Amino acid sequence: MAAATTMKKQKIIKNTKLRILAFSDLHGSEAALKILARKAKKADAIVCAGDFTVFEHNILRIMRKIDSLGKPVMLVNGNHEDPALVREICIRLKNTTFAHRGICHRPEFPDYAFIGHGGEGFTHTSEDFERFATAAKSKIRQLQKQEKKIIFVTHQPPHKTKLDYIWAHHGSKSYTTFDKKWQPALHVCGHLHETQGKTDRIGKTLAINPGPKGEIVET
Repeated sequence: MAAATTMKKQKIIKNTKLRILAFSDLHGSEAALKILARKAKKADAIVCAGDFTVFEHNILRIMRKIDSLGKPVMLVNGNHEDPALVREICIRLKNTTFAHRGICHRPEFPDYAFIGHGGEGFTHTSEDFERFATAAKSKIRQLQKQEKKIIFVTHQPPHKTKLDYIWAHHGSKSYTTFDKKWQPALHVCGHLHETQGKTDRIGKTLAINPGPKGEIVET
């Protein structure tokens, strides 16, 4: 795939902390894109947790702008984007890897692995994700044996955290179960605009809803 072979001029980040610019729920905001462009200069990698469009309006232009931020991008779709369409566009882009239902590696970051699951909304469980996680457990166990840092990227937030609470908890129990079992270093999510900028801990996992203007997280 193009995303795995490009960015040859990027320095390899090994045995050191990775500076990730994480963002979600851009919804096509040009103002937020300008802010992300400034912050991207200080980041090693970019993670997008979905809903970068408003129901796919101008999706190709927006994805090209995200790709042009100049750093490796790991991206999942939100509930505003169809995963098949996003996957097709990512194949054409230079710097962007589609992480939905995948365990993704970037050659620039040999000590890290990115696990993604996009879409979803307000359901408390995801049969699709649970099937994926069950099928992938031997690979994830191998990542842990290799002492890889796992970056978990979802659109919906994990259940019963500061990131999913608006008068009630609206997050995914499937994601919380995954965090508790595998303890990824970082869980980037979005979906709920009301909790943008909030963070929480699930054991050793730092969970964050960075919002459209993005946050740089060092892990």
